[in-house]
Amino acid sequence: MKFDTILVAKNNALAQITINRPKKLNALNSAIIHELSEAFKVLEEDKNIKVIILTGAGDKAFVAGADISEFAHFSVDEGGSLARKGQEILFNLIENLSKPVIAAINGFALGGGLELAMACHFRIASDNAKMGLPEVSLGVIPGYGGTQRLPQLVGKGKAMELIMTASMIPADDAKNCGLVNHVTTLEELLPLAEKLASKIMRNSSVAITGAIKAINANFKDGVNGFDTEIEEFGTCFGTQDFKEGTTAFLEKRKANFPGN
Repeated sequence: MKFDTILVAKNNALAQITINRPKKLNALNSAIIHELSEAFKVLEEDKNIKVIILTGAGDKAFVAGADISEFAHFSVDEGGSLARKGQEILFNLIENLSKPVIAAINGFALGGGLELAMACHFRIASDNAKMGLPEVSLGVIPGYGGTQRLPQLVGKGKAMELIMTASMIPADDAKNCGLVNHVTTLEELLPLAEKLASKIMRNSSVAITGAIKAINANFKDGVNGFDTEIEEFGTCFGTQDFKEGTTAFLEKRKANFPGN
């Protein structure tokens, strides 16, 4: 895969997507959103890939926000369309991807950048990272799912505070409030992401897909997450991974999951 704004690398079952506009602090624009969407779709269909790491180029930013020059003069309808299309083609796509996506936040993750990280299945951060949703300081609100995903991660009160004050918080504070899972040095960020990916890849990719669906169901209006869990749990019993996992356990050996 060749792209203009992102880099995609594969190492066996692990893929890494790097947003590659370091001189612009990897700011999101329409080209990046479309290329990320295409890359995730291709990796979703690649049966060899089990985990995806998403990060930014350089040592200053994951994504330092959106490219404001692209929408500063939009009308009401154009603004609504911008948010709707972005959520549909990228942010919701990542959240519902069948393969785990780890956000490795290497610096600033602001506005659309933090929204992008929050769409991933979980987040780790370097100790120089700073995160926030500063949109209200520009007279607008987060439009790529920030008002929905931030409260899910940190609670309603904390989300209200962060959004209304437009504050940036350091990595340790982000960890303390549940926004990120781990904080490490910049040098150890990708190795940690790879270590976590390696742990994930030892397990059943079929079961992990079912777990993602069940967990996400809890946050969808009109969907009973318990029912989704029951359905996905039952589905596992018809897979080769279930047969291999239970047989390996009973035989006291390491499972070799076929992925189906």
